[in-house]
Order: sequence, then structure tokens, then C-alpha cells
Amino acid sequence: MRADRVFAYGATVGLLGDLLLGDPRRGHPVAVFGRAAGAVERVMWRDHRGWGALHTVVCAGGAAALGAVAARAVRRSPAASVALTGAATWAVVGGTSLAREARLIGRTLQAGDVEAARERLPHLCGRDPQALDADGIARAVVESVAENTSDAVVGALMWGAVAGVPGLLGFRAVNTLDAMVGHKSPRYRRFGWASARLDDLAGWPGARLTAVLAALAGDDPRGAVRAWRRDARRHPSPNAGPVEASFAGALGVRLGGTLSYGGRVEHRPVLNTEGRAVVRDDIERAVRLSRRVGLLALGAGVAGRLLTRGRVR
Repeated sequence: MRADRVFAYGATVGLLGDLLLGDPRRGHPVAVFGRAAGAVERVMWRDHRGWGALHTVVCAGGAAALGAVAARAVRRSPAASVALTGAATWAVVGGTSLAREARLIGRTLQAGDVEAARERLPHLCGRDPQALDADGIARAVVESVAENTSDAVVGALMWGAVAGVPGLLGFRAVNTLDAMVGHKSPRYRRFGWASARLDDLAGWPGARLTAVLAALAGDDPRGAVRAWRRDARRHPSPNAGPVEASFAGALGVRLGGTLSYGGRVEHRPVLNTEGRAVVRDDIERAVRLSRRVGLLALGAGVAGRLLTRGRVR
């Protein structure tokens, strides 16, 4: 069976698995990888960029190599190749968990329980919840939905279309390492530098594809493109900027502005300045947009593979 069909069937099965089942409560493969990467870090950690780069190569390279070995082992069986691709897609795509967490916070805000929403917010993003009111929590959720649509859905599908199972596992490994060590705390400023830079590179094409698809799938395509072109470069993240700006324009809301991480206040530029402030009902709108973007990303990945007409060997 051609590689394009293996990816088309397998990725579709995997995305359906995520839609129907979501993530497992225990023993999630990404969590297993995280524990393994943490164990490697305990052995290798030095306050040095070179050691951090080696840690990135060992962990992310190991995940991609595992995918390559597994794909090679089943290459003579079309059914097994599709099953492996489906399992890998289900393991790395997190759209249902993202939607579930966002909607849970939305329901608590709808019920007027802001304190419960604050308690739940760290499950979705790293903001300081005590510094946020109801509308601030809603804005944080919409921004997280936008960014994670790129990281947890579109980017993974894109790299799966490009490189099959190794691409799926390698991309999610890079993204997970960035979340673990890619921030600018005293411990990780040097050690996590390579993981952060690699995540920027790996996420670059998926973020642009997410921005394009959000414009196509949103309520205001022109507004999405306008906000992306005008405001994305002002965001401190080269990948979150296009995604959040396009979502803001597509939803007709303002994102960005003042936020707090770990007790540190940041004043970020406002994205889509002519939009209105985010309210709790926008959480559901953002989740629905994220769902549409994920389905379009699957279609784009399958179409790309069909056009290249690669073959399993």
C-alpha cells in the first residue's frame, strides 16, 4: 500500500479515536515520554547549552527513532502500518482533551463559580489564575485553545503527513520537551535553550497552517487575515503570534494584553485591536473553531500526501 494511503487511513482512524475516546486517564504515551525525559534530565542536567542540546537529541531523537523502527517492522503489512499510524496519531493528538478542559472551565464560569474556574485553569495553561477575573480567565482559555490547536493537533498532523510515524512522535516529543524545559527559569535558561529553539523551528509551518485554516473556518476570514498580517509579528512568540492573531480576527475578539506567569507580569501587545473583549461564551466558539481547524488540517495532510504519492517500501 502506498504511504499516502497509509497516512490517510491511519491518521483518520487516529483522529476519530481522539474524538471518540480522548486521552487515557492513566498511562498516556506522552506522560510516559515525559517521565523518561525527566529521568534523562536528572542524569544529564548541567547549566550549559551543550548538555541541554544533547538532552534534546537523546529524547526527541529517541522518540523519532522509535517511530522509525516500529514503522519499518510493520512495513510489509498494510493493515499493521495503518494501525500503527492510527495509534501514533491518537497518542500525539490532543484535541479532545483540549476541548474538554476548555468547556469545563466555560461551564464553571457559566455557573458563576469563578473560584472553581481559577482552580481548573492550570490544567490548561500556566497563567496565574488568582490574578484573573471571569473575563480574564475566558481570554486565557481562548488563547490556550488557539495555541494548542497548533501544537496538539495541526502541527502533529502536518509532521505526520511529512514523515509518517517518526514525524508524529518526533514532533510531539519536541513539543513536550519545550513545555518541560524550554522556559526561561534560572534552571532552564541555558539547559532548555535547544529544546525551545527546536520547538520554534518544528512548530513554524504548523502555526502558519493553523492561521490559514482558522481564517478559512472562522466567522470573519478577512478579519483573521488582517489581524494576522498586522499583529502577529508583535507577539513575543514566533508561532503563537500568527495563531492567536488569526483566531482573534476569526472570532472578532481581542487577545493579548497584560498577563501574569509565575508571579511575573508581562504586557503583551493586543491582537485584533478592533475586536471586542472576550467573554465566557467565546470559549465554546473557540473550541468549535479549533475542531473545524483540526478536521481541515487532516484533509490538508491527506491531500498533501496524495499529491506526493509516496510509497511504503
